[in-house]
Amino acid sequence: MHWRKLPYWVLAPVGLAFVGALALIWYHPAGSPAWAIIGTVACQACSLFLTALFWGRWQAALSKDERGSQSPYLDRILSTHWIRTTLINASAAFLLAWMILELSTGT
Repeated sequence: MHWRKLPYWVLAPVGLAFVGALALIWYHPAGSPAWAIIGTVACQACSLFLTALFWGRWQAALSKDERGSQSPYLDRILSTHWIRTTLINASAAFLLAWMILELSTGT
């Protein structure tokens, strides 16, 4: 059952990414742009919020649905997965842009 692997392969990385984003609020290079901090935290928080609101519930319902690949929950998850993927990639893009900016200014 895939739920047993969830803590290791999903929850731990997502939790570490969110804690890391939150840590950047207090621990960041001097003069860091606010857009980078806010963007990173906002993308991570939005992804977690939407997962709790929609995707997590749909995944739980899918695990109990006997229709398997014919389940409407799977359709919902697959048709909206791009939103979660975009949020996580946007968070990474904020971090990358921030790092490039920091390296180019030498601070």
